[in-house]
Amino acid sequence: MSLTILRLLALMYAELDKAHYGLELGRAADLSNGALYPALDRLERAGYLTSELEDIDEKAEGRRKRRYYKLTATGIALAEQELRAAPAMPVASAHSLTFTGRTTA
Repeated sequence: MSLTILRLLALMYAELDKAHYGLELGRAADLSNGALYPALDRLERAGYLTSELEDIDEKAEGRRKRRYYKLTATGIALAEQELRAAPAMPVASAHSLTFTGRTTA
């Protein structure tokens, strides 16, 4: 499991009820688009994430549509397993790296 994947899993697991868009995840994990989007694609193809393109009027909003990602039940189980195996795994929070995992029973 790559550090990129672990960072993404930890970020998404820390806020399970929230859907995350790519730019937000990339900034939080301090990842380039070249690392971020292939990792998200791999996770989605493996069934660990779902994604959905938001339904907005781009002209009215003044921005492009965002693709939102959320962990599946399988993704949650993977995150729990991998984060337990790497308890000191760093996750970028703003510009500093800190651990942001959950403790599970």
